[in-house]
Amino acid sequence: MTVFLSMMATNLFAQDAPPEGVGDDVRPAPPSIGASIPLTYFGPAPSSVQRELIGPYQLLKAGTVDLDALTVTLPLYEGQMASGETVWFVLTDTTDEANAAALGLNFSSKLNYANTGRGARPARMEIDGSITFERGAVDFTPELSITPGEAPNTFPPSAFQPGSVGDENYSPLMVLNNGGGHIYNAPTVAYNVTADQINFCDGGVDHSILHDKVVSICPAEGTVTLSLTLGFSFARPVTYLSMDANHPLAATMENVTLAPGMEDISIGRDDSAFSAVERIFAFANGPVGVGNPQRQGFNSALAGEGSPLNILGGIPTIATDYSPLWDLNLGVWTQEAIDNGYVSRLTEEFQILGFAQQGWLTGLDGGPYGSTGIIINCPIVSRLL
Repeated sequence: MTVFLSMMATNLFAQDAPPEGVGDDVRPAPPSIGASIPLTYFGPAPSSVQRELIGPYQLLKAGTVDLDALTVTLPLYEGQMASGETVWFVLTDTTDEANAAALGLNFSSKLNYANTGRGARPARMEIDGSITFERGAVDFTPELSITPGEAPNTFPPSAFQPGSVGDENYSPLMVLNNGGGHIYNAPTVAYNVTADQINFCDGGVDHSILHDKVVSICPAEGTVTLSLTLGFSFARPVTYLSMDANHPLAATMENVTLAPGMEDISIGRDDSAFSAVERIFAFANGPVGVGNPQRQGFNSALAGEGSPLNILGGIPTIATDYSPLWDLNLGVWTQEAIDNGYVSRLTEEFQILGFAQQGWLTGLDGGPYGSTGIIINCPIVSRLL
C-alpha cells in the first residue's frame, strides 16, 4: 500500500491553460477538411437526433459549458451542518432517475452502493428546502503546492499539499434520508463562510476559502463556475469535473478536496454486482513533449506540458455502468515497450487492457495491472464526439 500511496496522482494542470502548441486540443476536426464543400454544407451532428450517435452531447445539463474556457457554470446551493456552519455545494449526480432528468443531473444507479461506512453523509431536507448535513467539514485554508520530481521522471512529485482537506467524515456524497433515501453527489465548494465573503461574480476568487476549481462564484445569482478537465471515454474526447479524491497526492494532482470518507467505498470490482465505482485509466510514463500529438501521462503533466489526458470507463450514452466515482488504474509502460517504440497515446479502455494483457503495460514497480486503491470524484460533463 505504501508504494501505491507514494505513486498516485491524476491531473495537476487540469485548471491551467496548456502551453501554446501542446497536443491537448482533443476536439474533433471539422468534417470539411479534405472535402470539396464548406463546413456550412454539412448537416447537424447525428447526436442531435439520437444522443448515443457520434457528435457533441452535453450530459450534465444542469450547467452551462464554455468549451473555449473549459468551464461549467452550475447552480450554487446553500445548506448547513447540523452544528450550524454554512455549507455551499453543487449537485452533479443522483440515484433518483426521475429527478436527474428533471434537474439536468447525471443518473448513476451505482451510487446506491456507496452508502457504506463514511461513503455517504447522512442529510435531511428542511422545511425551507435547504439541506442539513450531519457530518463532513472541509478546510479550504491549506495552500495547494506540488514539487515535481527530477526530470525526466517528474512523477512522482517530491513534495505535495492538497489545497482543501475534508475531516475524517467528509465525502462529497450525501444520502437524503427524508427524500426517498436517494444519494446525491454534492461536493462542497465553500464552508463556514457568508455570501458576502465569497462574492466573486467577476472572478479573482480567494482559494483560501473556496475549492481550487472555482473560477467565479456569485451567491446572489446562485451560480458557481468551475474548471473542467479534458480526457477520453472509449476513444471519444470528453470533459469532466474533478472535485474530490481519497488520497492526498491524488487530491493535489487533481486540484481537488481530500475526502477521507471515500476510503470506505469498495474498489476493484467496477463491473460487478454492488460496485459503486467505474475505472479511470492513467499513465505514469507516457509520451512527452510540447506539441507532441501522442503526449499523455503524469511525467508530461508534471513537466508543465498540459493535462495527462486520462481515460474514463463507461459514461452515459456509451455504457450503462456510469459512476462519478472513478477507481484509478495506473499503467506503467515497460522498458521493452519503450525500446520497441510501442508507447503512444491510448484513448479507449479495452485498448489499454489489451496492452496490459500483452505485457506492454504493468502496474507500479512492475506489479500486476489494476486498481491502485485511489478513488477520484469526477462527474462527466460533456462528450465532444
